[in-house]
Amino acid sequence: MSQLPDGFFSRSDQERPFRPLEYLDGYLPIEDHGLIGDGATAALVGRDGAISWLCVPRFDKVPIFSSILDRDRGGAFRVEAGVVLGARHRYLADSPILITELKVATGVLRITDLMPLRNEANLANEAAAATGELLRCIEVISGEVTFSVALSIRGGIDAVRDGDNIRIWALRYPEIDLQLEASRPIQGAGGSWTLSKGESVSFCLRWNGGIGASSVDAPVSAVTNTIAGWSTWLQQFSYAGPHHQAVKRSAITIKLLDYVQNGALIAAPTTSLPELIGGERNWDYRYVWIRDASFAVYALRRLGFQEEAWGFLQWVLEQASASKLNVMYTLDGSTAIEEHLDPDLSGYRNSGPVRWGNGAAGQLQHDVFGEILDCAFQWTTHGGVLSKPLWSELRGLVDRAANEWNKPDQGIWEVRSQGRVQTYSAGICQVALNRGARLARRFGFDGDVAHWEATATKIQETILRDSWNEQGQYLAQGLGGDSHIDSAVLGLPIRRVIDAKHPRMVATVRAVAEHLSAGDELLYRYLPEKSPDGLAGGEGAFLLCSYWMIDNLTMQGRIQEAMDRFDQAVSRVNDLGLLPEEIDPGTGRFLGNFPQAFSHLGMISSGFNLGRALAQR
Repeated sequence: MSQLPDGFFSRSDQERPFRPLEYLDGYLPIEDHGLIGDGATAALVGRDGAISWLCVPRFDKVPIFSSILDRDRGGAFRVEAGVVLGARHRYLADSPILITELKVATGVLRITDLMPLRNEANLANEAAAATGELLRCIEVISGEVTFSVALSIRGGIDAVRDGDNIRIWALRYPEIDLQLEASRPIQGAGGSWTLSKGESVSFCLRWNGGIGASSVDAPVSAVTNTIAGWSTWLQQFSYAGPHHQAVKRSAITIKLLDYVQNGALIAAPTTSLPELIGGERNWDYRYVWIRDASFAVYALRRLGFQEEAWGFLQWVLEQASASKLNVMYTLDGSTAIEEHLDPDLSGYRNSGPVRWGNGAAGQLQHDVFGEILDCAFQWTTHGGVLSKPLWSELRGLVDRAANEWNKPDQGIWEVRSQGRVQTYSAGICQVALNRGARLARRFGFDGDVAHWEATATKIQETILRDSWNEQGQYLAQGLGGDSHIDSAVLGLPIRRVIDAKHPRMVATVRAVAEHLSAGDELLYRYLPEKSPDGLAGGEGAFLLCSYWMIDNLTMQGRIQEAMDRFDQAVSRVNDLGLLPEEIDPGTGRFLGNFPQAFSHLGMISSGFNLGRALAQR
């Protein structure tokens, strides 16, 4: 196989500095990973060249590689080249094709990782674009390098020759059919080579038969097709705000979390990456949260990605027509999500437990009523039509919001303690009532509109009166005013529940910045010692809250303050432009599942709002 043409790589990319590899308790830092994907699943690739996470055939299925959760037993697709003096990685242009380069004493090894797209794949349509493959092209770009490649899967494998290829049977996952193909002879699940500058070897891992011919026979075409697919999709990208390139990479990352086949969007591609090293706050985020709906629709539509926005919205509205509305779903709309602990994996940096499934699926979270109705409202505002059967279901959700807004729930942060009447949940129930009433009046739908409107007004008044903490001068986490402050309240002006310039909201923004500050622009969601959540220990700073603060400052006309915070928040991305769920305030290291849709959606929305405010000013 010939090496990838030099035209794929810019001079500026090749001038990026090599950095030494650093391991923490035997693990690469979370921020030293990149994401590749194809609209069906995604993989994490470390700066050391190891693929440490991959579920097949889709995001929420079994992980064949999970060494990021247990370096010894998790399984990985590794490239070893002896002592690495330095490493660097970058994306190839505006694509999710990842380039990793390892510098050793005798030369430099380049690894190009991608999940190829089908020829002329259209990522904007609800049609499968994936080929069911992982392609790794390994080439020596200077000197001579001896390296080995090894594939391992949790539970062990049987590698059996099948013609020129290797059939791999994962003993723990017999339902997965894997085939490893290579451009040079291999004896088992890998091999060793000594290559000189310009020489290369490619590997193609296919699951369940793949689609069409193997990309190992035509890696240049696979790269070209994949770049073309992403380039065509990005033609829709329209953004006039600050940090243009960072926002574009956020859009690409969100698309990598989009299940193209039906428009569902997962929260993150991983499970159990800890919110605090050594803590128990480890959750499975490979599911679709109803809450993400309005955030995603808002962000993607403003970047010009109408198909993605409406695809996700339609998926959400399909769930609203079910007899029971849940907090989260699998990619195919199932609510059968049971949480269980994995006793055999030690967890990232020994931060167990590792969890599969998510117990929050069975929680009460009253804000889902507002998320659904806001999505429906956005849908009709841009030409969508609500059928009578769908309106019947939506009307039922509005009635539930009217009846349940002042009842306890677990809230947006999905606490594992006894519920309380959450200010944020009550506020988003007001969104359900407001949007429901407006829909009914606009289209002549049936419903108790007068009662809905009166209750919406009552909720606003109650929040401003009953959640006000006079001593602390802030709107508190719960109605009653005796609870501590919570960054979730920053979300209410964004949803037009409370005017951002209302004196009590201005005071709350000031109090959040003071009491929940984690340093610089970072904010905690809440303080567990002040707001018990049923879990031990603390957590890192939650990045979405930083962007909500920026949005509030923008709406208050404090543009320079908002811009300064936006600059700081965007600077938190890793070398590849990716964001986690949380940041360790003490070290700046990434925490939580990665990359996180909420964080990237926050960047997109804040950037758009700032751009609009700057243009108006």
